[in-house]
Amino acid sequence: MDSPYDALLLVSFGGPEGMDDVMPFLKNVTRGRNIPIERLEAVAHHYELFGGVSPINEQNRLLIHALSDELKKYEIPLPIYWGNRNWHPYLTDTVKEMTAHGIRKALAFVTSTYSSYSGCRTYLNDIDNARQSAGAAAPVIHKLPVFYDHPLFIEANADHLQQTLEEISVDRRGGAQIVFTAHSIPSYMADNCSYTSQLEETCRLVCARAGRRDYTLVYQSRSGPPGQAWLGPDICDFIREISTKSISQDVVIQPVGFISDHMEVMYDIDVEARDVASQMGVRLYRAKTAGTHPSFVSMIRELITAKLMSPEPASFQSCAFDCCSIANSPQQPVHQTGTSTSQ
Repeated sequence: MDSPYDALLLVSFGGPEGMDDVMPFLKNVTRGRNIPIERLEAVAHHYELFGGVSPINEQNRLLIHALSDELKKYEIPLPIYWGNRNWHPYLTDTVKEMTAHGIRKALAFVTSTYSSYSGCRTYLNDIDNARQSAGAAAPVIHKLPVFYDHPLFIEANADHLQQTLEEISVDRRGGAQIVFTAHSIPSYMADNCSYTSQLEETCRLVCARAGRRDYTLVYQSRSGPPGQAWLGPDICDFIREISTKSISQDVVIQPVGFISDHMEVMYDIDVEARDVASQMGVRLYRAKTAGTHPSFVSMIRELITAKLMSPEPASFQSCAFDCCSIANSPQQPVHQTGTSTSQ
């Protein structure tokens, strides 16, 4: 296939790959926010439980490998570059590398599903900053659209949900509660973007695809000041609440707000929420994220193919203005993951 683009850029958050990386990574993510060192040390403990290694970088490597095979299969001649916002390989270095390789026009796949200031606009801003750093010869970069309702994204999540439901005995399976989680954000940010409405649509579609109707959407990883309103309920509070009610104590959690099982999923759900569930006598099952599910990989290829058929002629910032524009962002940008920084 002839292509108006000559590369694909995968843009992600980044994460440490050893204990020596952890504190520099946390300080990098929270730079300029006056976060107390005690808070960073507390978050660093999350990484200590996993040897200081965030799984996100390895998961990106696996995704790149799977996507490379997918593009070759469909004869789409796009080399894949990878740049992180907050850790090696840094986005700025990657765009400079692309420039040196003569890349003139690239597509960007961002590992963030939903529209919000932190989940979209910050990525666009960092792409813009990286291009400016690379100079006048930097490639034009068009971001692929959000994909919260793409049938193949839904299929990947629904397949993982069904697999997890099958772990529950047949006599209890029908009564199991399905709970979807996403990263909480400040309420005033949610009021000015499509984050919650997109999440609700994803949950509805995944549930329907899995042959179920009822679900609950909860949130995790809240990290703002105690007096600031954030989206809720929190997953641990939800588990405590249901433990007091005469309803099914089988709970299947699927973190549809994330595309991979990175540190926030592993710590906030597999460690913290699971510990609360154990204390409350709740049987907790956790479904996988989309990860490298074949349908998800095919979805990315379909997004690329659609853009190849109808390339974006204007600015690289191709996200909808009303979803995550600077006009709808806070006066002082707040990083969505606050000081949890668990990726």
